[in-house]
Amino acid sequence: MTAFPIKALIAASTLALMAGATTAAHAGGFYLQDLSAKQAGNAYSGAVSAQGADALWWNPASIAGSTTKELSFGAAYIAPKGNVDDAGTIIVRPGQAPASVGGNPSAKNPISNGVLPNGSFSMPLNDRVAIGVTVTAPFSFETNYDADSWARYDADKTRLTTVDIQPVVAFKVNDWLSLGVGLNAEYTKATLNNALPNLSPLLPDGAQTLEGDGWNYGYTIGAQAHHDKVTVGLSYKSAIKHELSGDLTISGLLGPISGSNGTVSNLKADFSTPSQTMLGVTLQATDKLALHAQAISFGWSEFDYITITGSVNQAIPEDYRDTVSLAIGGDYVLNDKWTVRAGIQSDQTPTRDGHRDARVPDADRIDYAVGTSYQVTPSFAIDAAFTYVAFDKSALSTTTAAYAGTAVQTPIIVKGTLNDASASVFSIGGHFTF
Repeated sequence: MTAFPIKALIAASTLALMAGATTAAHAGGFYLQDLSAKQAGNAYSGAVSAQGADALWWNPASIAGSTTKELSFGAAYIAPKGNVDDAGTIIVRPGQAPASVGGNPSAKNPISNGVLPNGSFSMPLNDRVAIGVTVTAPFSFETNYDADSWARYDADKTRLTTVDIQPVVAFKVNDWLSLGVGLNAEYTKATLNNALPNLSPLLPDGAQTLEGDGWNYGYTIGAQAHHDKVTVGLSYKSAIKHELSGDLTISGLLGPISGSNGTVSNLKADFSTPSQTMLGVTLQATDKLALHAQAISFGWSEFDYITITGSVNQAIPEDYRDTVSLAIGGDYVLNDKWTVRAGIQSDQTPTRDGHRDARVPDADRIDYAVGTSYQVTPSFAIDAAFTYVAFDKSALSTTTAAYAGTAVQTPIIVKGTLNDASASVFSIGGHFTF
């Protein structure tokens, strides 16, 4: 196996895996916030200031002082749409003039539909202390570009699955203050397949598959203050430094780089998911109407480098920016059976112009949400919500290279656009008290 291509292929493969996690989704970057059908109905404007098990992901103080056991569960069906179109991407093979990358110039709906499950449970230990656990999948997605897509060297097929288990303990300090803390144990598994350019455009593409997984840990702390008709929620979710261990398989390379075909094992890639600082306020305006406002500051700048170790040692810059999400909404109790909700949320993309490629067709977006709850029995309610996500148009413009730093370095200058992008999210769930 020749040394110079394999180093570059490992780096490029790992980079693509991590960047793939930032594909446009329901929230900015690779965070999927669709973790509660009840909270979805007001665009998550009241999540950090809400009480109950369904708010545990956002604030572990939400169950302090509870008097009953509570089970919350649900799932969201996420259906994104949009075109990722070529706008003049070129490839520069060694000793050859720049040429069009070729392939189908328009990728329609490359982001796969998916189902995102969630569940939470809480129980009081006494009139002040409660414990609970929430299980979610906040960083899960799948993309699928066609084999003949113009983006095939940058993004082909990618699948990322996370399972986050967050046990919490909450304490009611006094009549107006509640505190909570949780541990985030997160399992991540990823599979990536990409095309690789052979040195002659007359040859078919090669291929690479990277698979990796790992367990990593973080924490969440939160507080809620209650005064008359106002509840203020504040929480902090730490960044999690992820380390994936796995194998890279390369095939289909011909000529002088054919020695790179094979499997390389025991690779590691380190990267960080963002911290979240959340502040929310709920005002019980009347006996029937509750109004919410919430802001989240995402520490996306912590996703600054991907560090690769194993057969190679390399740090790849990502240059993400910190972002802010803002939401407002409300709940209205129609009668003893029905509650309706609505909300709107704006969210920024952490990707920067000049660093956005076909695997990261992200953009600023606005979410419009409506929802309802139906009290089937005194102890069981059904929640449902619909969210429409409207993405701005964004430009793809970056330069990458196959076999970077070698005699056969092959730059790929990506130019494209994200057009007509949107997503429909259908959430349904229920919660028991007992």
